[in-house]
Amino acid sequence: MKGVQVRCYSGYTYGERPASFTWQGVTYGVRRVDKEWREPTMRCFRVSTDKNESFQLCYNEYEDEWSVLEPGGKELGR
Repeated sequence: MKGVQVRCYSGYTYGERPASFTWQGVTYGVRRVDKEWREPTMRCFRVSTDKNESFQLCYNEYEDEWSVLEPGGKELGR
């Protein structure tokens, strides 16, 4: 298993909105998406979780891979 697994809502395209994710053996429910933006190769989300924590999740569309980052941008895992 890689560092993060994301369950997401996918309508028109894959990964439109994260619903929950598992990172370091802990599953977090996404309470809300605080910010959403696109970068050249990925779609990113700043989320608040059901554990009152904030994370940045990014989906790299070319590599078909999610990563989790601290809100400041430091990568925590893939």
